[in-house]
Amino acid sequence: MTNSKEILARRRQFVPDAIGIFNPSTAVSAKGAVIIDADGQEMIDFAGGIGVVNAGHCPEPVVKAIADQAAKLIHCSFNVATYDLYMQVAEKLVSLFPHGDHTKVMLTNSGAESVENAIKIARQATGRPAIICYGGAFHGRTMMSMTLTSKVGYKLGCGPFAPEVYRIPFPDYYHDPRGANLDEFSDHHLRELEDFFHTNVPASQVAAVIMEPVQGEGGFNVVPKKYLEGMRAICDKYGILLILDEVQSGFGRTGKWAAYQHYEVTPDITTWAKSMGSGMPIGAVMGKAHIMDACKPSTIGGTYPGNPVCCAASLATFNYMEEIDINALGEKVGDIVRKRFNRFKKQFSAIGDVRGLGAMMAFELVKNNDPQQPDADLCKKLISYCADHGLIVINAGINGNIIRVLSPLVIEESLLNKGLDIMEAGLAHLCGEPVNESKMEISDVSK
Repeated sequence: MTNSKEILARRRQFVPDAIGIFNPSTAVSAKGAVIIDADGQEMIDFAGGIGVVNAGHCPEPVVKAIADQAAKLIHCSFNVATYDLYMQVAEKLVSLFPHGDHTKVMLTNSGAESVENAIKIARQATGRPAIICYGGAFHGRTMMSMTLTSKVGYKLGCGPFAPEVYRIPFPDYYHDPRGANLDEFSDHHLRELEDFFHTNVPASQVAAVIMEPVQGEGGFNVVPKKYLEGMRAICDKYGILLILDEVQSGFGRTGKWAAYQHYEVTPDITTWAKSMGSGMPIGAVMGKAHIMDACKPSTIGGTYPGNPVCCAASLATFNYMEEIDINALGEKVGDIVRKRFNRFKKQFSAIGDVRGLGAMMAFELVKNNDPQQPDADLCKKLISYCADHGLIVINAGINGNIIRVLSPLVIEESLLNKGLDIMEAGLAHLCGEPVNESKMEISDVSK
């Protein structure tokens, strides 16, 4: 049997180096919140396929739905022959995320493809060219989505990028040096946007503002409630569409079906993917019907979107999520992780901030308790320590200094706490600071 060392050596030989390794692990099989690596070791999964398996690895109803559908119809292209599975997925999404009185849905293959099409739709619906996005944003690696993405490391040497894209600072409260209260902070950023319309691009030329309610790769920065509600008002004032990217934050991750449901806001367009298919490649763009219908024939679509097997997986995932009450699980997991992370912050001065929404939780590692001194080196060492002790975890942030948790929401409480124990022991080992409370011995996950 091929072991991890051999697999990683073959990867170096045959796969481009540019395809990143977020965690030094391998995988042969997985179930629930545990991955079995090529050496037969069990690994607790705190990455969840980068937020893809909220309902767990290989849930039985989804596996069965995939197998049953593959025996009937794998592909014909929705443009060539219409099939009911596509409509069932669309109808379910509309029931979960109504965008006003009438909502329409386009299925895609991925989050990046959802974003690409959302921008095309917004430009056609408004007749305007400009798009406003945010510092710290991640929207994908295709050309428009890469342009919208903030971190330069994702796009070195890939330009020139798409035109008429304008970036403004995300309302990142932890890194703000002014010390204002949260409402004042939000008001300041909204005023800056109004100024931006006079100094960078006129509001009359802006088709849409695109935002993640909780930034994923940006470090789990949560948009303040007053800011998002103020942004909705500004968009209404100027006829600008509000696009909310829920690719990483959707389907129970924040304790609700959508992160935007924590706010008194209805978006014009939303983008989805990741956990809506339990790992099968499927995404969606949703929007108010008159906006979606503004597109000219054949300007949106493709060969594979809404593939029948992916649709079957998505429907089974939705049903399973409802059966297990995925939102309640998101709240439960988030509560446990937040409490432990806040305890870590009291124990370890290297943790500058704990933040997140529901089970979309993270902590930021800094030097000298200074938000402006990110400690990416410590973050890498902690990820490596965790991998060596049976825990898969990944980082985030422009500087790569943020530990995020995207574990399956079905994770057993004992397994979740064991993973957090490993993380805490790693912090104690690397920071040279004692753990305040007695620790259980870290052992193989299977024991």
